[in-house]
Amino acid sequence: MGERVCFPASCTLQREDIVSSVIFNQLIALLDGGQARYRVIEHASAGRSEEAAKARGTQIEQGAKALVCHVKGNGIKQHVLAVLPAHRKANLLMLAQKLGGTRASLASPQEVMALTQCVFGAIPPFSFHPDLKLVVDPLLFQQLDEMVFNAGSLERSLLLNVEDYQRIVKPEQIEFSESA
Repeated sequence: MGERVCFPASCTLQREDIVSSVIFNQLIALLDGGQARYRVIEHASAGRSEEAAKARGTQIEQGAKALVCHVKGNGIKQHVLAVLPAHRKANLLMLAQKLGGTRASLASPQEVMALTQCVFGAIPPFSFHPDLKLVVDPLLFQQLDEMVFNAGSLERSLLLNVEDYQRIVKPEQIEFSESA
C-alpha cells in the first residue's frame, strides 16, 4: 500500500510510518516549546473513538476527535479542522452556518492526507497547514483536565493538559457538536 523507504539495515518503514513520525515530532516540538504537560501513550491500533479509549486506558470523554471538513456557500469555500469531544457527534450544518456557509461535508481521504499528513482516525487536534482552519467545540474544554488524541498514528496518542492545549493553540471556539 505505502511506498517503502529502504535503509542499510532494513527495508521495513513505509511512507505512512515516516509521515506519522514527522507529525508526531511537530507535535512534540510545539508542546515542548509551550512547556505543555503531556504524556505519550503507545497502544494497539484503534480507529473508532470507543476502541481508542479502551486501547489507551482512558475515558471516551477525554478524547478529542478531529474531522477535516469542507464548508461552502455564501461565498465561503474553506477547509476546516473541526475538533470535538469524542463521545459527541458533529452537526455539520451548524458548523457551516456558524462559519458563514450554508453546508459542510467531510473531506475525502486524499484531501485529509494532503491537509494533515494523516489518515482518518490519526488526525491530531492541531493544524499545521495554512489552508486548514482550526475550530474547537468549547465542550472539549469543559470535560476533564486532560484530553487524549491520536498523534499522527493509530498506535500512538498524547494525553495533554486541556489548559495547555488551549493556551498553546488558541483555537477559535464554535459550538457544533450534539449528543451521539
